[in-house]
Amino acid sequence: MKVMRKIIEIDDELCDGCGECVPSCAEGAIQVVDGKARLVAEKYCDGLGACLGECPNGALKVIEREADDFDEEAVEEYLKAQEKDQKPTEFAMASACPSSQIHVFAPAEYEKAPIEGEGALGRVTSRLTHWPVQINLVPPTAPFLKGADLLIVADCVSVAYPNLHADFLGDKVIMMGCPKFDDVPGYIDKFTEIFKTAGIRSITSLVMEVPCCSGMPVIVKRAMEAAGKEIPVEQVVISTRGEVLQKKALSA
Repeated sequence: MKVMRKIIEIDDELCDGCGECVPSCAEGAIQVVDGKARLVAEKYCDGLGACLGECPNGALKVIEREADDFDEEAVEEYLKAQEKDQKPTEFAMASACPSSQIHVFAPAEYEKAPIEGEGALGRVTSRLTHWPVQINLVPPTAPFLKGADLLIVADCVSVAYPNLHADFLGDKVIMMGCPKFDDVPGYIDKFTEIFKTAGIRSITSLVMEVPCCSGMPVIVKRAMEAAGKEIPVEQVVISTRGEVLQKKALSA
């Protein structure tokens, strides 16, 4: 039923699809579709504006117009359906997809292989100690997550920053993904389970300077809140020319 009420309006011209508004909507009313934030359905938006403060571009505002009435029961059904859709997908990937078969490389295998090369851009030996590395493919129960120092890397960093292995990977466990094009609620759920059960010691969030990458620290923060954990987090920002622009500790 259509009623006059408050509801979120998204300005397409101002929205850059960063996805920071998505985790702040507890009803799941906002998703990034084709590079822009969209209302999934009017009935899922309560109009309270919890997402407003998360948008770096001011693309969101609360307006009053005729819209479908907010339906709390529909929201509960929608969120439950999302959970059901995600769990079988994760199980299928963890058990069937060859790309997600878990491998742990003994530390000695890479400790014996020294970093080689001439100068900062010389040839280096891989320091990867596990597989898979994509956030969507790593199960929360993966053995290499136990007590790990976690390196969460935005996909583009691996191309922009040539010394990723030498300068940041070390003995850390790496997980990679894109906060703009991938499933943000799925990321939050995945990290929530990891933070609840794996005993993560520290987190380094390695992101690009572009606005869409700013969603990754938000995802990590939301997951820690959901898990009820406080884990030391360092954010490192890389420029599009491969320079370290900023290193800072983030509050839990």
